[in-house]
Amino acid sequence: MKKFKLWTGLILALIVVGGAAYFYWTIELRWRPHTITKHQAEITRILERSGWVSNQGTRGKLYMISFRSCPDCIRFKTEEFPRLHKAGVDTRVILVARRDVNGLARSTAAERATVAELWVNRRWDLLERWNAAPVEAWSAPGIPPADGDIARGAVVEASRKMVEDLTPLLKDNGVKFAYPALIWWTAEGEMRACACEKRESYRFVRKELGA
Repeated sequence: MKKFKLWTGLILALIVVGGAAYFYWTIELRWRPHTITKHQAEITRILERSGWVSNQGTRGKLYMISFRSCPDCIRFKTEEFPRLHKAGVDTRVILVARRDVNGLARSTAAERATVAELWVNRRWDLLERWNAAPVEAWSAPGIPPADGDIARGAVVEASRKMVEDLTPLLKDNGVKFAYPALIWWTAEGEMRACACEKRESYRFVRKELGA
């Protein structure tokens, strides 16, 4: 009987500890960003050479990789950019025109033209106008087409290659690439990253960027 009670107590204790650990992982650990400890110089070089568009913030630096119709990206920009900008954070948005998959187009001609224009001329006002327009209604007014233009077509291809180059580097640091992919530096100089698809991850980004 004593052994039975001992084993019963031990099993119950393990269940309680396991449940607590799972609960902590569910509400906290799974949403935390990762510290980038490998390929830091290469990741930085890829980001800095990309066609990022900035609000010209004066403190902190947050790179966000996105495509225009990405719902999780739209939510992050809508909910978090006002707070980040108020705190002076330099948000550097990198728009991508995704590759076709199995013959199915994942970008439009207007999207490709706008991505090329953003990469070439870094126009924050254009990004804001694009964001303000319904995705399906955007016709890239006044923007040269990328399709059929060798130079601008190469820029669109560069946006895709950037994602392909970053994906394995982030994976080596425990980050599975997804949109929006966020990369930033803390006040202590640590490079951090997450595929911040869920709201639960936002609080960590805000805290580490002082917003």
